Amino acid sequence: MSFTSKLNKAPLLVTERAKDQIKTLLQQRGKECIGVRIGTRTKGCNGLSYTLEYAEKQERFDEVVDCQDFKILIDPKAILFILGSEMDFQTTELESGFVFKNPNEKGRCGCGESFHV
Repeated sequence: MSFTSKLNKAPLLVTERAKDQIKTLLQQRGKECIGVRIGTRTKGCNGLSYTLEYAEKQERFDEVVDCQDFKILIDPKAILFILGSEMDFQTTELESGFVFKNPNEKGRCGCGESFHV
C-alpha cells in the first residue's frame, strides 16, 4: 500500500493544461515511456528545486498519479515535499513551463527556481 493511498487522496493534482502538455511531450519523444517522473533535488539559493524526466518504467516505491493515457510517478524521496501540490503548465510572453503550487513551501527564492519547506 502506498503512502498516499492511506490518505485516500491523490498526492498531486494535475491540471488539464499540464496533462495536455505532458501528452504532447510524450508523443513528440519518439521513444516508448509510461509517463514522467517528478522529484526534487538540492539546488538554487533556497534549497530544493523540482525535477521532471521521462519515465520508462515504474520503480518499486514510486507514488502514482494515473492520468489515463500516461502516469505521473513521484520519486519516494520527494513525496513529503510534493504532497498536496498542484502541477500546472503556464505560458507567458517570455516563457512557458510547468509550475507547482505547493502548500508545503515555506519560502521561495526571488528568481522562483528553488524553494524550502
